[in-house]
Amino acid sequence: MRRLIDASVLLGATTPVWPGDTPFSCGWACRIASGASINLSAITLSPHVGTHADAPLHVRDGWAATDALPLEVFIGSAIVVDVGDVSAGAEPDGPGALSLATLEASARASGIVLADALRDAPRLLLRTGRTIAGGDFPAGWPWVEPDAVRALAALGLRLLGVDAPSIDARESKTLATHHALFDAGAFNLENLDLREVPAGRYELIAPPLRVEGLDGAPARAVLVADG
Repeated sequence: MRRLIDASVLLGATTPVWPGDTPFSCGWACRIASGASINLSAITLSPHVGTHADAPLHVRDGWAATDALPLEVFIGSAIVVDVGDVSAGAEPDGPGALSLATLEASARASGIVLADALRDAPRLLLRTGRTIAGGDFPAGWPWVEPDAVRALAALGLRLLGVDAPSIDARESKTLATHHALFDAGAFNLENLDLREVPAGRYELIAPPLRVEGLDGAPARAVLVADG
């Protein structure tokens, strides 16, 4: 039997946001309690609140916006790798960068040979344990080195997902990991909820909303597991 796992962060008024970003808020144009025939809501939020995909436009003018995000990248076989040991052993404000060797070692700990796995499942989801899903915005998180991103792309990577707020370090101003990923023709998902997801192989269904001209789009991420 196939099991569906919701890997999305709950989107609401208390969802933690990147400091300075626009939080989720909901208003009502019509309410049945006030005599209207329907309830009609309206929401305001940054597209980077909760689980989302960045468009290349997010980091460079002239690059593709959300309406050009390729649907097939966000649907298909994926590998979850637990890098929580790397995160847990570091200082709260500086967990450090993840090299290709570190990622390969973390994958091997769960019986995954990363290079082999990426050939069949070109979507890599990293469980760092530094997630907003518990209600707090983390002080820091591990991020993938740009050289590692380029090496992963050479192995077939099409999508890099993280449970942390960004694939780059919190204090990064250059966003070199984003640039390396988009330069390689790959894409990302951020703010996943992988707290109850063991390392292994899954089917991912996480298409971003089809919104025109933005730098990011919310996504509902679902993992399909066998058994």
